[in-house]
Amino acid sequence: MAWSDPLLNPSIQTWQQALPHGITLSCRACGDTGRPVLMFLHGFPEAAFVWDELLEHFSRPENGGYRCVAPNMRGYEHSSAPTDVKDYRAKFLVQDIAALIDAECGPDQPLAALVAHDWGGAVAWSVANVHPNRLRQLVIINSPHPGPFLKALQNDPVQQTASAYMLFLVQADAAAQLAADDFAQLFGFLRGDDAQLGGTHSLAAKAAPWLTPEMEERYRHVWRQGLDGSLNYYRASPLRPASETEDLISGMVLPPEILRVDVPTLVLWAQDDIALGPGLSQGLEQHIPDLKIVPIDNATHWVVHEDAQRVIAEISRFLTPAQ
Repeated sequence: MAWSDPLLNPSIQTWQQALPHGITLSCRACGDTGRPVLMFLHGFPEAAFVWDELLEHFSRPENGGYRCVAPNMRGYEHSSAPTDVKDYRAKFLVQDIAALIDAECGPDQPLAALVAHDWGGAVAWSVANVHPNRLRQLVIINSPHPGPFLKALQNDPVQQTASAYMLFLVQADAAAQLAADDFAQLFGFLRGDDAQLGGTHSLAAKAAPWLTPEMEERYRHVWRQGLDGSLNYYRASPLRPASETEDLISGMVLPPEILRVDVPTLVLWAQDDIALGPGLSQGLEQHIPDLKIVPIDNATHWVVHEDAQRVIAEISRFLTPAQ
């Protein structure tokens, strides 16, 4: 390796944030404390570093001068990684983010916006539902709202097939399989060419250039800290396709009150996501009164890597000015 820690970035502050309920989150940030806060939540199998370009952009005075914070969620990188699957249930993940918001903003000042992708988005939907007073705006990037996602898993054969990779990720030995051969399967997932984790991607050649050797090493650094914490998100959630041995969703009904989001919301959806199809962005208006959906063509699930400038532009248009 040419460096001891490939995640080091002189522009980014890093620290371990202890939370009152005993969890510690390793965090990355850019911008001055006391400024309006943007918080960014990553997904699987990523980490907080994927947001660095956005942290730097939105912290600049000409782009709002925000305090930009990206935690590694529990189970990732150097954050606390409980071993009990039950500790990854939604209420505990929401507790982490609510406590981090309090640590950054104080108990009375909300986030300017919560920005989230994939599993981070799943947590962000719940934060916005349970704690709407803790954020002024919500930005979701390719992360299904639980209402449409449950319906798709129950009734849509295409989405059931696309989500079948979850049945692999919940297996007891999934971490060992993913770590084998220098994380070959996880890199295949990022390239879109791993059949077990989502099928062969017709845009693999187009999607792959962002995954440079330097970027691969950044991912390895995170994955070497352990994978079971990140896999426990899937194990703890009932939202996965039914299988021959398990069916958690056929009779599931989600109460309307846990689906409603009263925070102004922007949904960005890369249209070539093979795991989470664009149909999952339909029907959201029944749960979110103040909603804007922006499709992003010629981009995959990894749109934050592929087209960060487009993501930045759409978020910039949506944000209300920092005070």
